[in-house]
Amino acid sequence: MSNKSLPFSSQEIERIAQEYGTPFHIYDEKAIRENVRRLQAAFAWNPGFKEYFAVKATPNPYILKILAEEGTGADCSSLPELILAEKAGLKGENIVFSSNDTPAAEFCKARDLGAIINLDDITHIDFLDREAGIPEMISFRYNPGPLREGNTIIGKPEDAKYGLTREQLFEAYAKVRSLGAKRLGIHTMVISNELDPEFFVETARMMFELAVELKEKLGIRIEIINLGGGIGIPYRLGQDPVNLEYVGKRIKQVYEQLLVPAGLDPLKVAMECGRMITGPYGYVVARVLHKKEIYKNYIGLDASMADLMRPGIYGAYHHITVVGKEQLIPDHQYDVTGGLCENNDKFAVDRILPKMDIGDLVVIHDTGAHGHAMGFNYNGKLRSKELLLKTDGRVEMIRRAETIEDYFATLDFDGLN
Repeated sequence: MSNKSLPFSSQEIERIAQEYGTPFHIYDEKAIRENVRRLQAAFAWNPGFKEYFAVKATPNPYILKILAEEGTGADCSSLPELILAEKAGLKGENIVFSSNDTPAAEFCKARDLGAIINLDDITHIDFLDREAGIPEMISFRYNPGPLREGNTIIGKPEDAKYGLTREQLFEAYAKVRSLGAKRLGIHTMVISNELDPEFFVETARMMFELAVELKEKLGIRIEIINLGGGIGIPYRLGQDPVNLEYVGKRIKQVYEQLLVPAGLDPLKVAMECGRMITGPYGYVVARVLHKKEIYKNYIGLDASMADLMRPGIYGAYHHITVVGKEQLIPDHQYDVTGGLCENNDKFAVDRILPKMDIGDLVVIHDTGAHGHAMGFNYNGKLRSKELLLKTDGRVEMIRRAETIEDYFATLDFDGLN
């Protein structure tokens, strides 16, 4: 791959920018639908397979509705995310609620919706029982500690605040059964933005072996194994996406090797991907406001880190296309920046791009997950609008931009008088 493609022509995106104003996030509905279908097809061998889209990646009910139409559920971790899933028409076991340090009201909402509650700590059993009651179906998040590697984003499992230890799991299942739970699930999430397909196969092996051991030692039958998400996307040119068909085929082999002989077939396999579902099919579109030439050459956009914070906090790479200059030789070196009073408010550092001018339109790629979702209001910056490029080519605004009135809505200026 020598470049990244766009779902619109230079003329089309310029027209959209003129109509809606920059900056904005825009999502490609057709590509998102096709992508989630690929994941589902890769696991079609498992009749109970379910993808629970990680709401935190792109918390917009229009996106959730699109995915729900394709048969996905929702992975929620807060009360607002539960409400978003509900607004998108999801309820019952189409929702998995995985939370930590969870307030009682959030457990109560999850119970009201009939969601699968995935407990993060053994002490949450008594808390849930007291505040909302133990449901018939319950799951636990497993933290394998030093038994499994993590990666840069999520860290080492033993350093993570999430999940139960192996020993706690056995105690937890025995306890919830005594409190009335009849259907049991297990979950893990130990990686983020990983491109090595073997990691997901080995995670499945770890979880399948654990399910077999739980049956042998406690006599319990796990109904659903949630392998979590963490499938990465190729942010950089030259990187290959995870081969979903390979991952599905290899996990099927491990399933047949471990679970079938143990008498645990049929067993539902689930995933909670977010980034790989929507990430490659979202874009930040911004306009060049200023050029500055001091010790380095700077291109200042009307977007900022408040619109996309991954480069600023992680040093993450996002490819940049200068609209209308795709065929020009990239022979200028720039830092591409926003307007926050923070020196890390940069979308790119020392990036080689075509010569850029004030007024140029810029597209930042792969922002469909953890983009708008991670927005913030530092410096009084207002979060930008979200647009949807529909399958028929029309554009719909699915979230308006914040206004000054929104920013000040929680302040009582009258109290100053």
